[in-house]
Amino acid sequence: MLFPKVSIRRLISALAVTSCLITGVSTSVWADSNPGLTIFSGVQRENLLRYYLDFGGRAGNWDRYRLRVPAKKMELGVAQFDIVYPDYYNGKFDTDSIEVRVKGESMPLSEVNWDQENHLLRIYLEQPIEAGNKVEIVLSDVKNPPFGGTFYFECRAWTPGDVPLPRYLGTWILTIN
Repeated sequence: MLFPKVSIRRLISALAVTSCLITGVSTSVWADSNPGLTIFSGVQRENLLRYYLDFGGRAGNWDRYRLRVPAKKMELGVAQFDIVYPDYYNGKFDTDSIEVRVKGESMPLSEVNWDQENHLLRIYLEQPIEAGNKVEIVLSDVKNPPFGGTFYFECRAWTPGDVPLPRYLGTWILTIN
């Protein structure tokens, strides 16, 4: 054998890294629509929520946001979700194209309000979601902001009952290219 196994592995690794640096292909393909790795965000790791952008998160284009809340964050039932986004996010939401899914099934919504002045999407459910369920909030027909950036979307849930209480569930850190 001409080269030991360790040297061949190092050579292949070096070639892969070099090709990524020269072409930039590897990072742009995988990072286009997934949250990726967040190191310094100001949000505690246990409060980071996962999301997926179906159409790549391109600035100025139409997209679908799949905002996920894990079952472990759903400690109590939820009658309403609030999504608070930053004032510098100037995308557009279609309130008629918003869904809340539990176990893959779309939950009936009684109302969706988009308060542009207060940078808030408020989603009212017809029936509360039981505690311990994984939830996916699907925002379809979203017009991404014309300029890219990083946007912190906070998720707050309101418990059902006589005295509803808002709870912070976490933050989605969306990146639009």
